Amino acid sequence: MAGSIDDITPEEWQQVWEKQRRKDMGLNDPLCGTVTITDYDPVNSPSHYNTGSIECIEAMEATLTPDEFKGYLRGAAFKYVWRCNYKGKTKQDIDKAIWYLNKLKDVLDD
Repeated sequence: MAGSIDDITPEEWQQVWEKQRRKDMGLNDPLCGTVTITDYDPVNSPSHYNTGSIECIEAMEATLTPDEFKGYLRGAAFKYVWRCNYKGKTKQDIDKAIWYLNKLKDVLDD
């Protein structure tokens, strides 16, 4: 695998996801078959942010106050825009920033 979590390919995430899913399901027997991801989506539902049935963003929203969560969303959007030209995945990072801004829009009170 690559040296940075941001550089891991969809195929590598597939391998990690399959290994974890097999472990979660108790499928340690190699004869049980393979669990596959049909639609890898690194923007809207990256597999590395999901453990079991809850995504990291859902856990954060549940533990933070509404104002803290809004601040987190603003910061995450800012981060992706800030570094979009330096990772080699400019469009993906802009899509991620937009995802966080849309999530922020969804949780606003006004």
